[in-house]
Amino acid sequence: MSLMHAIDVAGTGMNAQQLRLNTVASNLANAETVAASPEEAYRARQPVFAAALHQAQGGYPEQGGAQPAQTPGWAESGGPVDRVSPVAFQRQFFGGEPAGQPAAGDPWASPSPSVPVFMPGVVESDAEIEPLYKPHHPMADDDGYVYRSNVNSVEEMTNMISASRSFQNNVEVMNTSRDLMLETLRIGR
Repeated sequence: MSLMHAIDVAGTGMNAQQLRLNTVASNLANAETVAASPEEAYRARQPVFAAALHQAQGGYPEQGGAQPAQTPGWAESGGPVDRVSPVAFQRQFFGGEPAGQPAAGDPWASPSPSVPVFMPGVVESDAEIEPLYKPHHPMADDDGYVYRSNVNSVEEMTNMISASRSFQNNVEVMNTSRDLMLETLRIGR
């Protein structure tokens, strides 16, 4: 793998961790929200990551490689409930085209022999929605309950720390690759 491919992989990893940090921010912002019914309550969102290994493992059956894994149906629609694709989520926060996106028609294709991070979707948590008895709340149902989001703030803070450290690690990979390329150029002088 060339150093440019290492930079490409680190770039897609940074993009993935940026998506993870944005979903954490969205979850924390909605952690204490309430709704009139369990269906309307905010559900914690988590990005799904996969390594686009298929091409790196020898290509496609017609090229003598193994059969590629099937993309789950929820990944093609953007999630089981959420319907927000990671591309749309990233465009909302950053604009432009995110890195690490698969080629059209082939979810496991990679533009280079490196193995980038593929983001097939953002899914919603199926954890139980907690009812709170607040009969005087304006959103209370007929029984006096409001429904709180299922976001676990401690878990989200842990995810945030993990994502920020992973992002920092990818930055280090990029910096080291750059430094190695510069040293290689200096040797040629």
